[in-house]
Amino acid sequence: DATVNFARVENFSHPDKPGLEDFGEISLTGDNGASFYTRVDWYTPEGLRTWGDGRCFIVGSAGTMELRKYIDVAGDAPSSKLLLVNGEGEQAIDCKGQTGFPFFGRFILDCLHGSENAMTQQHCFKAAELSMRAQQLADQRRTG
Repeated sequence: DATVNFARVENFSHPDKPGLEDFGEISLTGDNGASFYTRVDWYTPEGLRTWGDGRCFIVGSAGTMELRKYIDVAGDAPSSKLLLVNGEGEQAIDCKGQTGFPFFGRFILDCLHGSENAMTQQHCFKAAELSMRAQQLADQRRTG
């Protein structure tokens, strides 16, 4: 479980679309004390060779990991890189073509067959609950 500490949504770049939220961020604290921060937006510079730039950062006391899912900026595209820094040094691991996207197929099969291979229903409902709590908090913040 987790507590929603902070949530915000905004429409920064699309005033012609008043219902659009093109930016969102959330801060959570897990029941184990870990901190989580997520930011999403619809901002892709015209010069970027892909649509979007998916990145994931994991920061711990013994090292950091950065996953670049779609592009190695100013490098190869498409690309999938894992950047790892720990007590042994720095590594850039090329993951392109190594893992695929098994979740999506498993999720569709779960929906069709009532199975729980991609994730458990409990996990899915908890994620939905936390996202609704975050949206409610963000909406309250926006409207005052």
